[in-house]
Amino acid sequence: MTTCDVFLCKDVLSSVSGRLLRKLQTVQNAAARVVTRSRKFDHITPVLNDLHWLPMVQFVRFKLALIVFKCLHGLAPSYLTDDCVLVLSVAGRRPLRSTDTRTLYVPRTRTAIGARNFAVAGPRVWNSLPPELRMLNCTVCTFAAKLKTFLFSAVSASENF
Repeated sequence: MTTCDVFLCKDVLSSVSGRLLRKLQTVQNAAARVVTRSRKFDHITPVLNDLHWLPMVQFVRFKLALIVFKCLHGLAPSYLTDDCVLVLSVAGRRPLRSTDTRTLYVPRTRTAIGARNFAVAGPRVWNSLPPELRMLNCTVCTFAAKLKTFLFSAVSASENF
């Protein structure tokens, strides 16, 4: 898969509806059962954790945040980089405390389909990350590892309740 293919996949992933994400999750669960040879009625969460696979919703968040990271570091095509605008560089905005945390401008949208556009979904996912992750100046691999650790801890924290 080429770099161009990876960036084209972002449109497919970010615009997937909740219904299709559930279907993808079913496919991922079946694949995990095949790989680990677990039974059909075994609980899937421990299996996914053992494989270190993120649930599909978190996987989409992971991919979007990774693409935004690449945009902010000049590693993505310009058509994507143009969608990731820091709040501090938006004309007519007053400087806020959030300008120090690499917060991105999220354009307004009127529809749910518009909210799934990369220009909206990417900055929204990026802004939902903790400031420690957003402020990292590291390689893509290091950021991906820390991001995946954060998302796994978020998944495990939500399962405990």
